Amino acid sequence: MKSIFDNVSRTCSKMVTNAYSTSFSLATKMLSDSIRQDIYNIYGFVRFADEIVDSFYDYDKENLFNKFEHDLKLALEDKISLNPILNAFQDTFHTYQIDEHLVDSFMKSMRLDLYKNNYLTQQEFKAYIYGSADVVGLMCLKVFVKGNNDKYEELKDSAMRLGSAFQKVNFLRDLKADFEDLNRSYFPNTDLSQLNEVSKKAIIAEIEEDFAQGLKGIKKLPLEARFGVFMAYRYYNKLLDKLKKTPAVQIKSTRIRVANYKKFELLTRSYVKYQLNLI
Repeated sequence: MKSIFDNVSRTCSKMVTNAYSTSFSLATKMLSDSIRQDIYNIYGFVRFADEIVDSFYDYDKENLFNKFEHDLKLALEDKISLNPILNAFQDTFHTYQIDEHLVDSFMKSMRLDLYKNNYLTQQEFKAYIYGSADVVGLMCLKVFVKGNNDKYEELKDSAMRLGSAFQKVNFLRDLKADFEDLNRSYFPNTDLSQLNEVSKKAIIAEIEEDFAQGLKGIKKLPLEARFGVFMAYRYYNKLLDKLKKTPAVQIKSTRIRVANYKKFELLTRSYVKYQLNLI
């Protein structure tokens, strides 16, 4: 029965989320049951695409990516795929009528990671951020508002700014790995050898402005989504705070992270803030 296969597909997406990201998994668990699985489905899809371009060093990445993109196209057209991750994603895609432009933009940015190593202008950087992060936020927003187009349009800009903030924090945290392992430099005119306190502060100020705009949207999200997204916001803000306090020379030589016990401590404090309406 297809219902069994669909359940297997959904389970796979949840397993991918739990395996690849403790922080995102923790935040997703704070969402309402009515929308949680669809966020797992979106994460599974974007994680697999990202894994192809970032991790499979011993394989023909471009060939794997082409096959994945082809299978994605068929999954969206046929409303089924023997790839369980794509099968789960296509269900969410159709249920919430996610704009295909968002999916195409995401895949376009992922494809850039196959061959593009640096972004020399703000225009290039913003285009990459839009495809790799903003549109993922918009896909999730479609789920959060349960297809309400008026609410979607109202919160669209804030969702994009929050997605940008998350991605930029990741870039700053992973600066060493991106530069040394993947030979990539995302921030315009800032590579591992050039990062100093001045450039670090400029990047952080930009992220803080994105967060400020993103928080405005979080406060207006439906109750089913609000605390889970607030939890993700709090986690990334904590990570940004650690990066802010870390000398640029140390960011260039190590990966800054938030310990798991700190994540659970953050969850408790976030819940108190949320319950007291202090967000």
